Amino acid sequence: MIFFHMSHTDLDGYGCQFVSKQVFKDGYFYNANYGIEIKLNLQEILKQISKLDKTEKIFFLITDLNLTFEESKQLDQDIKKFNQQGFDIELLLLDHHGSGKKSANYFHWYFLDTSRSATKITFDYFYNKYDIFKKQVDQDQEYIKLINAINAVDIWLENDELFEFGKVCLSMVDKASEINSLLFCNRSRDFKHFLLQKAKKFINQPNSHIELDQNVYFLKKEFLNINKKNDTIDNLSSYYLIDSLEDKKEQFTIYYKDKKGLLTYTLHNISIPANAFLKANNDYDFFMNLSKHGRAGFRSNNKLDVSILANKLAKGGGHPNASGASFDDFKETIIYDEVKSYIQNKLDNCD
Repeated sequence: MIFFHMSHTDLDGYGCQFVSKQVFKDGYFYNANYGIEIKLNLQEILKQISKLDKTEKIFFLITDLNLTFEESKQLDQDIKKFNQQGFDIELLLLDHHGSGKKSANYFHWYFLDTSRSATKITFDYFYNKYDIFKKQVDQDQEYIKLINAINAVDIWLENDELFEFGKVCLSMVDKASEINSLLFCNRSRDFKHFLLQKAKKFINQPNSHIELDQNVYFLKKEFLNINKKNDTIDNLSSYYLIDSLEDKKEQFTIYYKDKKGLLTYTLHNISIPANAFLKANNDYDFFMNLSKHGRAGFRSNNKLDVSILANKLAKGGGHPNASGASFDDFKETIIYDEVKSYIQNKLDNCD
């Protein structure tokens, strides 16, 4: 069976995938906020499904996202069309937002229960359906308590004994921003799941919420420390980013005439990682980052005057090795390949 799982971008959303990954470790995981992110992620998942062998059974799970009635209707039509073409897709949506009531009343695959968090609903579903999961968690009471802590904070059960611990987990996941979740979605998700896994060891300690809170910083450093050498969390994050870029530099490569560049999207504070990348990769001449709103940052290492490039592309400017510009016609997206096509087209048509 091939497994696809789209979930929300908060503690409850990642908690659902913290459950499903216990059974489907090699599945395809996506995270989306509301609006355009749901639409684009659904399009991407259906695109990936269309490339699969029709003999494969597919389980497509959506959690902690209340699709609008129109979104649900469109998805229902798309899945039916795929199955009519010979695919075998099982669609299931597990949610707890009351605003999904209309869709839940109309579509058989849309399960709604407002009394539990999406993580708890997902946990109960997997516990009752998969014996392998049931056996695993029955031997791991700390895991069960963590699920209950997520449930307590997500539906705000202030009198629950695990509520304060859940609050720390909520903040911990929300602030785990050291790894860009759009460019490196799998690494970012693994980071958040690592923190949740590590949180388990604190859950039975006295003042567990305080102990976890005091150790979040060290847990983050543990994950980011790929060189096994202690350093500041900012430096560790930079080293981790460089390693992440190395893995994807072929995908992120762009060209301007005879110059070779690297394009990133939605990164913050690019000066340190950009300069570090350019020093480590002598075959690259410039580094460019674009924000969701079309603002671009350019960096070079004396190989290209990026102030001239920024001016030619979008009437920007700055310094020869550090410049900026803004693209007024850029349309926000969460699909990197669309960003790359947009920028490469600009570069190809730049005088």
